[in-house]
Amino acid sequence: MAIEIERKFQVLDDRWRKSASAGSALRQAYLIATKNRTLRVRTIDAERATLTAKFRRDRMRREEYEYAIPYSDALQMFEFALGIVEKTRYQVRYADHLWHIDVYSGANSGLVVAEIELRNCWDDPPHPKWLGPEITENPLYSNRALAMRSRTSTEMSPSPSPVGRSDSTTD
Repeated sequence: MAIEIERKFQVLDDRWRKSASAGSALRQAYLIATKNRTLRVRTIDAERATLTAKFRRDRMRREEYEYAIPYSDALQMFEFALGIVEKTRYQVRYADHLWHIDVYSGANSGLVVAEIELRNCWDDPPHPKWLGPEITENPLYSNRALAMRSRTSTEMSPSPSPVGRSDSTTD
Protein backbone atom coordinates (compact mmCIF):
# COMPACT_ATOMS: atom_id res chain seq x y z
CA MET A 1 0.00 0.00 0.00
CA ALA A 2 1.15 3.49 -0.81
CA ILE A 3 -0.08 6.78 0.57
CA GLU A 4 -0.87 9.29 -2.15
CA ILE A 5 -0.74 12.96 -1.23
CA GLU A 6 -1.18 15.27 -4.18
CA ARG A 7 -2.14 18.78 -5.17
CA LYS A 8 -3.70 19.78 -8.50
CA PHE A 9 -3.57 23.05 -10.42
CA GLN A 10 -4.87 24.46 -13.66
CA VAL A 11 -2.22 25.24 -16.25
CA LEU A 12 -2.05 28.78 -17.65
CA ASP A 13 -0.10 28.23 -20.86
CA ASP A 14 2.27 25.93 -22.77
CA ARG A 15 5.59 27.08 -21.25
CA TRP A 16 5.84 23.73 -19.42
CA ARG A 17 6.32 21.96 -22.77
CA LYS A 18 9.92 23.24 -23.06
CA SER A 19 10.97 20.95 -20.20
CA ALA A 20 8.51 18.09 -20.68
CA SER A 21 9.26 14.43 -21.13
CA ALA A 22 7.73 12.43 -23.95
CA GLY A 23 4.07 11.86 -23.16
CA SER A 24 2.35 8.61 -22.23
CA ALA A 25 -1.15 7.94 -23.50
CA LEU A 26 -3.43 6.96 -20.60
CA ARG A 27 -7.00 5.62 -20.68
CA GLN A 28 -8.72 5.18 -17.33
CA ALA A 29 -11.98 3.32 -16.83
CA TYR A 30 -13.73 3.73 -13.49
CA LEU A 31 -15.30 0.44 -12.43
CA ILE A 32 -16.42 1.61 -8.98
CA ALA A 33 -16.64 5.30 -8.15
CA THR A 34 -17.87 6.90 -4.96
CA LYS A 35 -16.78 10.06 -3.19
CA ASN A 36 -14.22 8.19 -1.07
CA ARG A 37 -13.46 4.99 -3.02
CA THR A 38 -12.55 4.17 -6.58
CA LEU A 39 -11.53 1.12 -8.53
CA ARG A 40 -9.86 2.08 -11.77
CA VAL A 41 -8.28 0.20 -14.63
CA ARG A 42 -5.67 2.11 -16.64
CA THR A 43 -3.95 1.35 -19.93
CA ILE A 44 -0.60 2.97 -20.65
CA ASP A 45 0.55 3.56 -24.23
CA ALA A 46 -1.78 0.75 -25.43
CA GLU A 47 0.81 -1.74 -24.15
CA ARG A 48 0.45 -2.31 -20.42
CA ALA A 49 -2.19 -1.93 -17.73
CA THR A 50 -2.79 -1.45 -14.01
CA LEU A 51 -5.69 -1.97 -11.65
CA THR A 52 -5.85 0.59 -8.82
CA ALA A 53 -8.02 0.87 -5.72
CA LYS A 54 -8.01 4.24 -3.91
CA PHE A 55 -9.50 5.07 -0.52
CA ARG A 56 -9.72 8.73 0.50
CA ARG A 57 -8.65 9.53 4.07
CA ASP A 58 -8.94 13.34 3.90
CA ARG A 59 -8.94 16.15 1.33
CA MET A 60 -5.41 15.46 0.03
CA ARG A 61 -4.48 11.96 1.23
CA ARG A 62 -5.49 8.59 -0.19
CA GLU A 63 -4.41 5.03 0.34
CA GLU A 64 -3.58 3.49 -3.01
CA TYR A 65 -3.19 -0.13 -4.07
CA GLU A 66 -1.94 -0.56 -7.63
CA TYR A 67 -1.20 -3.79 -9.49
CA ALA A 68 0.03 -4.60 -12.98
CA ILE A 69 -2.53 -6.70 -14.86
CA PRO A 70 -2.55 -8.27 -18.32
CA TYR A 71 -3.39 -5.72 -21.01
CA SER A 72 -6.06 -8.02 -22.48
CA ASP A 73 -7.79 -8.20 -19.08
CA ALA A 74 -7.82 -4.39 -18.87
CA LEU A 75 -9.48 -4.14 -22.28
CA GLN A 76 -12.21 -6.52 -21.14
CA MET A 77 -12.74 -4.51 -17.94
CA PHE A 78 -13.32 -1.35 -20.00
CA GLU A 79 -16.66 -2.92 -21.00
CA PHE A 80 -17.81 -2.41 -17.38
CA ALA A 81 -16.71 1.23 -17.15
CA LEU A 82 -18.95 3.74 -15.42
CA GLY A 83 -16.90 6.43 -17.14
CA ILE A 84 -13.64 6.83 -19.05
CA VAL A 85 -10.91 9.48 -19.01
CA GLU A 86 -8.38 9.84 -21.81
CA LYS A 87 -5.24 11.93 -21.43
CA THR A 88 -1.58 12.24 -22.27
CA ARG A 89 0.68 12.56 -19.24
CA TYR A 90 3.95 14.45 -19.36
CA GLN A 91 6.55 14.92 -16.65
CA VAL A 92 8.28 18.21 -15.91
CA ARG A 93 11.01 18.66 -13.32
CA TYR A 94 10.94 22.08 -11.67
CA ALA A 95 13.02 23.11 -8.64
CA ASP A 96 13.80 19.48 -7.73
CA HIS A 97 10.12 18.47 -7.85
CA LEU A 98 8.43 16.28 -10.43
CA TRP A 99 5.19 17.65 -11.89
CA HIS A 100 2.76 15.54 -13.92
CA ILE A 101 0.98 17.48 -16.65
CA ASP A 102 -2.20 15.83 -17.93
CA VAL A 103 -3.48 16.99 -21.31
CA TYR A 104 -7.00 15.60 -21.64
CA SER A 105 -8.59 14.37 -24.85
CA GLY A 106 -11.89 12.78 -25.70
CA ALA A 107 -14.83 14.21 -23.75
CA ASN A 108 -12.47 16.48 -21.74
CA SER A 109 -10.46 17.78 -24.68
CA GLY A 110 -8.71 21.07 -23.96
CA LEU A 111 -8.34 20.62 -20.21
CA VAL A 112 -4.74 20.77 -18.93
CA VAL A 113 -3.99 19.99 -15.28
CA ALA A 114 -0.73 19.85 -13.30
CA GLU A 115 -0.37 17.45 -10.38
CA ILE A 116 2.40 17.04 -7.87
CA GLU A 117 2.78 14.22 -5.36
CA LEU A 118 4.00 15.32 -1.94
CA ARG A 119 5.66 13.69 1.06
CA ASN A 120 3.21 15.29 3.47
CA CYS A 121 0.16 17.57 3.45
CA TRP A 122 2.21 20.62 4.44
CA ASP A 123 4.70 20.51 1.54
CA ASP A 124 4.45 23.59 -0.66
CA PRO A 125 6.95 23.27 -3.50
CA PRO A 126 7.91 26.29 -5.61
CA HIS A 127 5.28 27.04 -8.24
CA PRO A 128 6.32 27.36 -11.88
CA LYS A 129 5.11 30.49 -13.70
CA TRP A 130 2.84 28.40 -15.94
CA LEU A 131 0.88 27.14 -12.93
CA GLY A 132 -2.63 28.53 -12.48
CA PRO A 133 -5.16 28.35 -9.63
CA GLU A 134 -5.15 25.36 -7.29
CA ILE A 135 -8.01 22.93 -7.90
CA THR A 136 -7.10 20.20 -5.39
CA GLU A 137 -10.33 20.58 -3.44
CA ASN A 138 -12.59 21.21 -6.42
CA PRO A 139 -14.45 17.94 -7.01
CA LEU A 140 -15.29 18.96 -10.59
CA TYR A 141 -11.66 18.37 -11.55
CA SER A 142 -11.23 14.89 -10.07
CA ASN A 143 -10.57 12.23 -12.69
CA ARG A 144 -13.55 10.32 -11.30
CA ALA A 145 -15.84 13.29 -11.90
CA LEU A 146 -14.36 13.99 -15.33
CA ALA A 147 -15.05 10.38 -16.28
CA MET A 148 -18.63 10.51 -15.04
CA ARG A 149 -19.86 13.46 -17.06
CA SER A 150 -19.19 15.04 -20.38
CA ARG A 151 -17.37 18.31 -20.84
CA THR A 152 -20.57 20.02 -21.95
CA SER A 153 -21.30 20.71 -18.30
CA THR A 154 -21.55 24.44 -17.67
CA GLU A 155 -20.31 23.94 -14.11
CA MET A 156 -16.62 24.18 -15.05
CA SER A 157 -14.36 25.82 -17.57
CA PRO A 158 -11.50 23.87 -19.11
CA SER A 159 -8.91 26.47 -18.15
CA PRO A 160 -8.85 30.05 -16.90
CA SER A 161 -8.32 31.34 -20.44
CA PRO A 162 -7.95 29.99 -23.97
CA VAL A 163 -4.17 30.27 -23.53
CA GLY A 164 -4.23 27.39 -21.04
CA ARG A 165 -6.07 25.14 -23.44
CA SER A 166 -4.32 22.57 -25.56
CA ASP A 167 -6.42 22.19 -28.70
CA SER A 168 -3.70 20.42 -30.65
CA THR A 169 -4.67 17.07 -32.12
CA THR A 170 -1.09 15.81 -31.78
CA ASP A 171 -1.30 15.33 -28.00
